[in-house]
Amino acid sequence: MSRTMRSEAENAGFTIIEALVALALVTVMLSAIAPLIAVSMRGVRSAEQHVALVATARGVEAGLPDRQRLAGGSLSGERAGHRWRLDVLPYAGGGIVLRPRSHWVPQTIVITVASPSGAIFRIDTVRLYRGSGG
Repeated sequence: MSRTMRSEAENAGFTIIEALVALALVTVMLSAIAPLIAVSMRGVRSAEQHVALVATARGVEAGLPDRQRLAGGSLSGERAGHRWRLDVLPYAGGGIVLRPRSHWVPQTIVITVASPSGAIFRIDTVRLYRGSGG
């Protein structure tokens, strides 16, 4: 081999210092990205939990009996690992004055769903049922 070919072969590749500097840069970049990944994962878990709570509440709401059979009081149960409670109360509030002989009477429906981890989702709504008024 000629002298020029041998010096080029000896200079080819990385030195150990260059490899350590590159490794240090990669380590710094990964340590900067790690907290962002952790925050993103917590956000995804929170969103999944919220979607599961909402789906359970909607399932309970969809399974409500028709207007005339839904009596006042409370019901509770478990669905998809989530505890739920349904409260049917007389409607009070909103500044609405009910006529004594109204055909329709409002009820307050409160659906509360709790996940195994303790997160709670609540739906408050009003449902009308046919009253005895004329």
